[in-house]
Amino acid sequence: MIEIKQLSKSYGDKVALNQLNLQINQGEIFGFLGHNGAGKSTTIKTLVSIIEPTSGEIVIDGLDLATHRETIKKKIAYVPDTPDIFLQLTASEYWDLIAVAYEIKEEAKVAKLTELSQLFAMTAHQDETLASFSHGMRQKTILIGALLADPDIWILDEPLQGLDPQAAYDLKAMMQAHADKGKTVIFSTHVLDTAQQLCDNLAILKQGELLYNGSVDTLLESSPGERLEDIYLKMAGRQADNQPTEQTEQLEEISHE
Repeated sequence: MIEIKQLSKSYGDKVALNQLNLQINQGEIFGFLGHNGAGKSTTIKTLVSIIEPTSGEIVIDGLDLATHRETIKKKIAYVPDTPDIFLQLTASEYWDLIAVAYEIKEEAKVAKLTELSQLFAMTAHQDETLASFSHGMRQKTILIGALLADPDIWILDEPLQGLDPQAAYDLKAMMQAHADKGKTVIFSTHVLDTAQQLCDNLAILKQGELLYNGSVDTLLESSPGERLEDIYLKMAGRQADNQPTEQTEQLEEISHE
């Protein structure tokens, strides 16, 4: 279980995240939705220890992140929101680096790499540099590295962006299979159909504030006959007066019940 308690992050006068409270259970796929700048990546980067929060607490499997950082890192696979990292390395060198970081034995590394590189059609490109790859191929390389150790918690920031339809389909199937094993998948997305298809529960953020936390079914039941896109945009889209709509206030009440 992951518990996020009163989590805040500020950059000077700008509040990127304001007292976020969430609980993410084992065996579920949990999604973050929100416009650019909503706080999705800030939350994710705090969970994986890239960003230090201004205040608040994160507890993972009963361990406080601030005091058990190294232990918790080994429980997490992370895919960042951009794959433009370690560009000077070949794909094989990058995977070797990840294997060393997670202390994966050679035999297990080779077996898992064979499986993943074939699945994502990267076997023929393992000796090419990330700098030479398209965005989609870089994304596949980072995904393979993240999934190499198969830790309990997958944290994926916009993981489907840039993937071809087959790779996106395969990754979604892997995410579902991981959750079915009682493990945890956390991901952010702008694609509402993907959220509806995959998420057991989700959080909708806007300008660092939590607008909704609950299931997709509950969200749809709150507005019979409306599409998820319409409901989401009423909550998180533009509002001329910047005041919450009556529906947003009702959904906030539902999400805190």
